[in-house]
Amino acid sequence: MELREIPVEEASLGMYVSKLDRPWTETPFVFQGFVLTSEKQIDLLRKHCKKIFVDPEKEDHSVARKSSPEELAKVRGTTVYKQVASVEVELPRAQTAVKQTATIVSQLSHTVEAGGAIESSRAKESVVQITDSVVRNPDAIALLTRMQQQVAQTLDRALGISVNMTIFGRFLQLPRDSLEVLGLLGLLQDVGKLKLPKELVERGPINAEEIALYRTHVAHSVEILGSTPGVPAELPGLASLHHERYDGSGYPRGLRGAGIALPGLIAGIVDTFDTLTAPPPLGERMTPANALSVIYKGRGTQFHPALVEQFIQCLGIFPVGSVVELNSGEIGIVLAQNEVRRLQPRVMVVQDAARNPIRPYKILDLMKEPKARPGEPYRIQRTLEYDSVQVDPRELFL
Repeated sequence: MELREIPVEEASLGMYVSKLDRPWTETPFVFQGFVLTSEKQIDLLRKHCKKIFVDPEKEDHSVARKSSPEELAKVRGTTVYKQVASVEVELPRAQTAVKQTATIVSQLSHTVEAGGAIESSRAKESVVQITDSVVRNPDAIALLTRMQQQVAQTLDRALGISVNMTIFGRFLQLPRDSLEVLGLLGLLQDVGKLKLPKELVERGPINAEEIALYRTHVAHSVEILGSTPGVPAELPGLASLHHERYDGSGYPRGLRGAGIALPGLIAGIVDTFDTLTAPPPLGERMTPANALSVIYKGRGTQFHPALVEQFIQCLGIFPVGSVVELNSGEIGIVLAQNEVRRLQPRVMVVQDAARNPIRPYKILDLMKEPKARPGEPYRIQRTLEYDSVQVDPRELFL
């Protein structure tokens, strides 16, 4: 995405300033490129510049407005999770959880299509493994599921949504049992789509009649889960909520605000992000940055405002699994977040500037400022669509 030139009077919190109308050395700013996080920075810009150049893809919406402690208390818990494994150590265990869950999703699909009942014990077992991995290190399974979806297009979206809902729940410090409910909800909330014509699900609805038919998948999900022994009692009701919207504009019941339970509010945000970044016909193939911008614009209308802020903070400016172009022209995949410096994650370089594959992959910790060329550290130029580079997960540290 190209830089956007704006008058300095239009500068606001959260914007990423990439370039000034004068040399950086003539200003008090230490870093060449930064997120506006205080009014003091804006005042300095207005003192030294008439115009600035901002990068919309690197905008940090979580800075723009902070929810009050009272608002956050309504969506956050108090359970503290400590990261106890590195990405490299956790990946093999995450792979086991992903393989088992993918197998269960496939078997579940065949069973439901044939009119059979869901084997809830197996679904819960896989969710326990997902949750265990997320608790130890959320980056490992996030990376693996994103890459798995790139090379295995038939893998159901349910796995990625389940993982992302569990990761978001961990970030919100919800208790362990709530994480498992979120994981199970993400895995099963769209099971009703298996009762719809396959062609409709694969290409999406194209007219009013088909839209009405497509929306019946929610009722089918509730019915299927309601007749499934062994699932949490609240699960069928929660499965009816991921298309409801904060302002009442969703379906099937037009619930609004506090009428939507917290897991449903979480599910709506995660499901939307997944749809925006997924490939057509059902997805819009947006970059993660653009998808987060869409969700942010819907805060307070479509989505719970405090939860939107928390979701953006959870994913970071460059979510794990994002495909990024570096200032060297090389292409990499974000391996892990850096909680201290959000613009400097760990990156695995997979292609050179000419788009030729690199073997073995080169690992960069951008916080340590490795050099792209003499005197110039590596930095991320922009994010690309998730499916713009395909890497087989088996080629990781497994």
